Amino acid sequence: MVVSLTRRPSRRRRALLAAVPVIAGLTVAALAGCTSGGAGTATGTTDDDAKGVNIVIIGGASDDAFFSSIKRGVDDAKKVVESHGGKVTYLALKDYNNIGPDAAQLVKNALGQKPSLIAVPDWVPEAENPAIKSVVDAGIPVILYNAGGYEEAEKVGALTYIGTDEYLAGVAGGEALGKAGVKKNVCVNTVPGAQNLEDRCRGVADGLKKSGGESTQLSLAGSSYGNQTAVSQAIKAALQKDSDVDGLATVGGSDAAAALDALKQSGVGDKVKYVHFNVDSKILDAVKSGVAYATIDQQPYLQGFYAVSAGFQYVTYGLDTPTKPILTGPLVVDKDNVDKAVSGAKAGVR
Repeated sequence: MVVSLTRRPSRRRRALLAAVPVIAGLTVAALAGCTSGGAGTATGTTDDDAKGVNIVIIGGASDDAFFSSIKRGVDDAKKVVESHGGKVTYLALKDYNNIGPDAAQLVKNALGQKPSLIAVPDWVPEAENPAIKSVVDAGIPVILYNAGGYEEAEKVGALTYIGTDEYLAGVAGGEALGKAGVKKNVCVNTVPGAQNLEDRCRGVADGLKKSGGESTQLSLAGSSYGNQTAVSQAIKAALQKDSDVDGLATVGGSDAAAALDALKQSGVGDKVKYVHFNVDSKILDAVKSGVAYATIDQQPYLQGFYAVSAGFQYVTYGLDTPTKPILTGPLVVDKDNVDKAVSGAKAGVR
């Protein structure tokens, strides 16, 4: 997959993106090396160099398709941890109605699992950071992944951040809309207050501004997340209310189907250029057919895989990643590279 940003990344960002494949190779090599030297393998008997190790991963709602890809990465890395006598525990949010406090409570609950390390998305820092700091203060290492960014990781004393730079992802989306000729965009946020989604909408506005366009945020109740009918109706109403709107962005991973339905029902699909964030089969089909202009991919499988494998290496062998943060995106998927993304989706990792 090629990086398809319309502006050249900074030197530091280019270095970070270049380092991701290297880190992936080191991760696989280290895990394979650890496995090949012991009595066990990921598919055979186990050794005990990780006996007592418990990596606790906190994830999103179990019915969230985006987190299914993260869970796939977690499960694949989990096989190696188990082959060395350790275990991986996955704790999922029930829903996103009260995301910050609920995530903070899961962090507290994780302490009851006797964790060796906790990996958690920092969706709402003001709600989660006190709980995360208490874990760090107790001497338990933490990795932030998926949400929060490296600045929050430094604030709470986490080892690193694994994921995309949400603001830069938004900028990439805004620039893509500008390239498509959009002048007035609506950015739909179905989990208002979640810092990663707020950053995406802010980035969309700044990216679109470069080409003379503007973007406003449409915030829906958190209970609407995953409710295709409610989200579709809200988007349809926004598009019909202002005939000057010629751009649409959805920053919630599960909102593509609702947006595509709204574009069809409102009758403005030919005029409105649509950019989504995250990847699923429907949005990839839409990009391939031209119904959607592009989607911004943060490669969630890698986030889950790296969170487990980096955590395992750290607590078991004292190995630390030389590059911080570990960025898994953003990547712009458009008509030029969509076929590669489709292949990944069919394999269950996109």
